[in-house]
Amino acid sequence: MNEIDLRRISTPITTGIPQIVPTDLTEVASTKSFKDILQEQLDEISHVNFSKHAMNRVMERNIDLSEENLARLDEGVKLAEEKGLDDTLILIDSAAFIVSVKNNIVITTVGKDEMTGNVFTNIDGTVIV
Repeated sequence: MNEIDLRRISTPITTGIPQIVPTDLTEVASTKSFKDILQEQLDEISHVNFSKHAMNRVMERNIDLSEENLARLDEGVKLAEEKGLDDTLILIDSAAFIVSVKNNIVITTVGKDEMTGNVFTNIDGTVIV
């Protein structure tokens, strides 16, 4: 056998789609979805959690979730909890949040454009922050 034949035999053969393993953290972060990154940021800033449905609504409706608004949302949840409310409508500027206070979860959100003519049912209180 000559040298070329030996290289062919010793060369590994890969089948399927090769997986690229990231070598640094910037590549790992870029493989996460926007929703996952947003949820991680919310977890760091806010004590209230967002349901999958609420996260979808936040993204679809471009609802402002600045640190200030998340702090106000936390404040609204605390006020609702002090009053013994369970399912609460929390109004912050141009956004409405339906929150399950006992589970500490935002169920859904409504932006300014959808609020007019909207009826909120199955709530036991409203907090305006």
